[in-house]
Amino acid sequence: MLNHSIRRRGVAMGRHAQSGVVLAIMLIVLVAMTLAAISMVRSVDTTNLIAGNLSFQQAATHSGDTGIELASTWLAANAAGVVLETDDPTNGYVAAGLKIAPNLTANPPQSWNDYWVNTLAARAVKSNQADAAGNTVSYIIDRMCNNAGSATGGASCVGSPTVTLASGNSEEAGEKQLNASSGVYYRITVRVDGPRNTVSYVQAVVSM
Repeated sequence: MLNHSIRRRGVAMGRHAQSGVVLAIMLIVLVAMTLAAISMVRSVDTTNLIAGNLSFQQAATHSGDTGIELASTWLAANAAGVVLETDDPTNGYVAAGLKIAPNLTANPPQSWNDYWVNTLAARAVKSNQADAAGNTVSYIIDRMCNNAGSATGGASCVGSPTVTLASGNSEEAGEKQLNASSGVYYRITVRVDGPRNTVSYVQAVVSM
């Protein structure tokens, strides 16, 4: 009877030990699953944040077209007169834009944001209100010339050639002159400030 009782008691103690091991394993698995779930939630939040920031950045870049159109419209309206021969700070225009270009590659080099804040912001034209996406546009115009004055005089401007040459084909030998209207290049730089401190820069070169 004594041996039988001890045997049964040993079996019961073995079962309790097995239950304790299973409980410990379950707790470890539960902790691992909890950590995995937390990590997944953080990953999803980070992905959504990155996607949202990219969306704001793209919207800001698209809004830069508005600044280019505004600047181009002003250039076209004044192309026939002498307005473009001198600086016009009110409209963010510099007649000798090539002289300020080296400031971007100063020593040490500046980022575009530093260049805008330190050099360009003081003469930029800023839109009065934000667009539907919450973006505010500012722009400047630089005539690609070394000096102010007439583009056909001593302004030393960069522009399209007045005359180009085209070679004739086998039926029409020789070279012919193709008269092309000369045009001065103007560089338009646009800064877009949007939601979540989004900043985007867009540049375009037009000929007038």
